[in-house]
Amino acid sequence: MQLILISGLSGAGKSVALHMLEDLGYYCVDNLPTGFLARIILLYQKYNYQRIAISVDTRSAPMLSQLPAAMSSLRKHGFDVRLLFLDAQDATLIRRYSETRRRHPLSQQGLTIPECIAKERDMLGDLHSLGHRIDTSALSANQLRSWVRQFADADTAPLTVLFQSFGFKHGVPLDADFVFDVRCLPNPYYDPTLRPLTGQDEPVAAFLAQQATVEQMYQDIHQFVHRWLPQFNHDNRSYLTISIGCTGGQHRSVYLAERLSRAFPNEQVLLRHRQLPPAQE
Repeated sequence: MQLILISGLSGAGKSVALHMLEDLGYYCVDNLPTGFLARIILLYQKYNYQRIAISVDTRSAPMLSQLPAAMSSLRKHGFDVRLLFLDAQDATLIRRYSETRRRHPLSQQGLTIPECIAKERDMLGDLHSLGHRIDTSALSANQLRSWVRQFADADTAPLTVLFQSFGFKHGVPLDADFVFDVRCLPNPYYDPTLRPLTGQDEPVAAFLAQQATVEQMYQDIHQFVHRWLPQFNHDNRSYLTISIGCTGGQHRSVYLAERLSRAFPNEQVLLRHRQLPPAQE
């Protein structure tokens, strides 16, 4: 049985993720108290459900502290348990609540929206370190659905390495474990013929491949990841996110993320481009 747990900040996209998993054939449960997790999994196992998705968040706050132990216990019994933690920048969450005019789950305590967000972050603590964290600040609903599908389809592995490109002008991703700034490299943006293209297009790739500094940057990042990857494997970590950033997230960072994603054939690797639309991923 595969169990995907969805948690994270209110307004970060948990409903979108849960609906996507439902469309993929998962039996979905929203807002299940952690104390009932093992019980409901055994019940679903009895009726031969193979794919379950459960949302766990601060609405069941008193039991959240039980989640790490519950996940560990289920894994020891042979279940494929994954945690997807959705996050977003405070300004993004405030804007979303303002646009939708929805109440924050903690607002009944007389708190303002910023105060609710701060308290919720504190309540969730380091839960994101138990699984895969996605910063949805700059994502469209379609992008998030695409990334949730990718997460669900990934094979079970001790460690998954995620290479993602992004643009600094859109903000540094909250989910990055390492950030490499490649804005110092020659920029195809200044060539009118290359400007509308991306780092996935052959003319841009050919231009960047001819630059000695681009090759040196690639080699430096590759050597760093290659050298330290075994240590992260030994650290019992599930995901390692390597973020490559250029100015707009269209050319240099995309090119390097693409190359790096192909450079570790013996690892489970995911590739994402934060600033490209889903059709180009």
